[in-house]
Amino acid sequence: MKRNNNFFGFWSRKLHRWGTAIVAVPLLVIIVSGLVLQWKKQLEWIQPPTQRGSAVNAPMVSFEQILQAARSAESAGIRTWEDVDRLDVRPGKGVAKVTARENGWEVQVDLKTAKVMHVAQRRSDLIEAIHDGSWFHAGAKLWIFFPVTVITLVLLVTGVYLFYLPYK
Repeated sequence: MKRNNNFFGFWSRKLHRWGTAIVAVPLLVIIVSGLVLQWKKQLEWIQPPTQRGSAVNAPMVSFEQILQAARSAESAGIRTWEDVDRLDVRPGKGVAKVTARENGWEVQVDLKTAKVMHVAQRRSDLIEAIHDGSWFHAGAKLWIFFPVTVITLVLLVTGVYLFYLPYK
C-alpha cells in the first residue's frame, strides 16, 4: 500500500512540474486578461458605461434611424449595416448600443430621440478574445487554451495531493 502512495506521489510531482512549465505562458495570459475583465463595468477605458435614454421600456425609433445616428459618429466608421458588428438594444434603459465591426467603437443611441448619447472605444471584446485565445488564432481557443485549463485542473488535483501528502 505504501508503494502505491510513493508511486502516485512521484507521478504527481512529475505532472505538477511539467504541467506548470507547459501552461505557464497561456495561463498568465488567461489570468491577466481575466483580472482586467473583472474591472470592465468599473473602468470606462475597458467598456463604456451604458447611458440611460429618454424612452425607457418603449423604443420609438426604427433600426434605420439608429443606423443614421451611428453614421454621425465619425470615429466609429459606420456607414452601412455591414460595418456593424453588434446591435444591442436595451429597452429598459432606453438605449441601443451599436458596435463597429472594424475598430470596436461603440455608439449609444437614445431610443426615443435617435440622438447619439455616447461614443467610445469598447475594448472588452478584444480583451475577452485574448482571454479565451480566439484573438491569437482560430484554433488557439480549442487547441491551446482549452488544454491549458485541463492541465491546470490536473495541477490543482496534484497540488492538493502534494499538500495533503505530508499530513497523511
